[in-house]
Amino acid sequence: MSDDTGTAGEAVPEHELLAVRRGKLDRLRADGIDPFPHAFPGVTPIGEVRAAHAGLEAGAETEARYRIAGRLHARRGQGKMAFLDLDDRSGRLQLQARRDVLGEEVMDRLLDLDLGDLVGIDGVVFMSRRGELSLRVEAVTVLAKSLRPPPDKHHGLQDVEQRFRRRELDLIGNADTRALFMTRAKVISTVRRQLDDAGFVEVETPILQPLYGGAMARPFTTHHNALDRDFYLRIATELYLKRLVVGGLERVYELGKDFRNEGVSFKHNPEFTMLEWYEAYADYEDAAGRLESIVHAVSVAVGYEGDLDFGPPWRRVSFVEAIQEATGVDIMAHPEGADLAVAVRAAGHELKGMDELTWPQLVDDLLSKFVEPNLEQPTIVMDYPVAISPFAKAHRSKPGLTERFEAFAAGMEIANAFTELNDPDVQRERFEAQVRFSEAGDEEAQPYDEVFVQALEQGMPPTGGLGLGIDRLVMLMTGTRSIREVVLFPAMRD
Repeated sequence: MSDDTGTAGEAVPEHELLAVRRGKLDRLRADGIDPFPHAFPGVTPIGEVRAAHAGLEAGAETEARYRIAGRLHARRGQGKMAFLDLDDRSGRLQLQARRDVLGEEVMDRLLDLDLGDLVGIDGVVFMSRRGELSLRVEAVTVLAKSLRPPPDKHHGLQDVEQRFRRRELDLIGNADTRALFMTRAKVISTVRRQLDDAGFVEVETPILQPLYGGAMARPFTTHHNALDRDFYLRIATELYLKRLVVGGLERVYELGKDFRNEGVSFKHNPEFTMLEWYEAYADYEDAAGRLESIVHAVSVAVGYEGDLDFGPPWRRVSFVEAIQEATGVDIMAHPEGADLAVAVRAAGHELKGMDELTWPQLVDDLLSKFVEPNLEQPTIVMDYPVAISPFAKAHRSKPGLTERFEAFAAGMEIANAFTELNDPDVQRERFEAQVRFSEAGDEEAQPYDEVFVQALEQGMPPTGGLGLGIDRLVMLMTGTRSIREVVLFPAMRD
């Protein structure tokens, strides 16, 4: 079996490697072997084989036969007997190939295969004398001839940019990457199960929208030729989901992609996965309790062992007090952007472009720069100002504030929740205020949505709603510091 090196481990030029592999492809076909068959039924995952024989003693034989399939990872030995490693997504298993079992032709064909080739193996389980669970090969089927060498088997794919651009190579070469995305899948399935078991209905709302809304963000714009009109990739699912609550679907959620035309950072990707749920007859306190319960259940399901304590209840702090404690500035005492900028500067702080920022932008920047980075353990920041919360219901006892919270952990926001605004007249006023912010230069202000206001005029029950960033939740559960690590194909520069 080729390991794609020359004598003494010297690297072979790529064009020669490709030529060698093409030559082997031609030989397989000349020998009547289909190198790309249609199917290979009856495969057992390697993980199941390992689990079924975990208690075997060293040197033990069995009569258990299995059919497995995967990618050839390594080979040791050449003559009468060889050992090979086979990988699938559930693990790795050692193969023992013996010439007296396979015969000359099959043994030679097996040893002529390359690392990275996909093969199917039929064989019998045994435990080697060294205590390595193995499969004694009885039959070999080529499933896909690999025409390019895999990443280096000792070092995997180390170049970070290449790992993100060629995720398939990263998955082939790095077992940790495969494990991370298996964890991501478990995070999502656990979230779904928690909501399904609580009586929520999963729905799908438009990704292409005639008017974007539900968040403070800039959209991606596209054009529909047949309708001859512009559409926007959604920045949130909120407004459509609340229209469904109006329609009588009292507990709904959507788990899918949102898109925001913003900068890229360790916690921002322009395409990201969000969960939003809306629950009639509930408020933001109910949403907080459900969030704590779901995230804790996820941490248990994935076997989280880090330093964060996801057990409820989480710490709660006030938005206004958190900023005042961090900066010395009482934002509610300075209701205009210019006045607040003066107070921030007087307290010894400076923010980029501060004098050009609107009050909502400046307040958001104060939280992002001075509060958020210090929220390591799971924390809920409560009661946001009206000006930055156009869809949240006014606080029932704190003038100028809303019943809104954001949840943070490991120094980043993971969730945003409201007691939802259901008074159509107040919602109309909030939209009009957002239009004024937009006219003042805020590119992320919420556009006016008359269709949504008319939906509220049909009557929406008291509702608690929440959005949870799935990518960031996976970052927490895997101890990952960059969103690009947990997105299979992140956005990249040319």
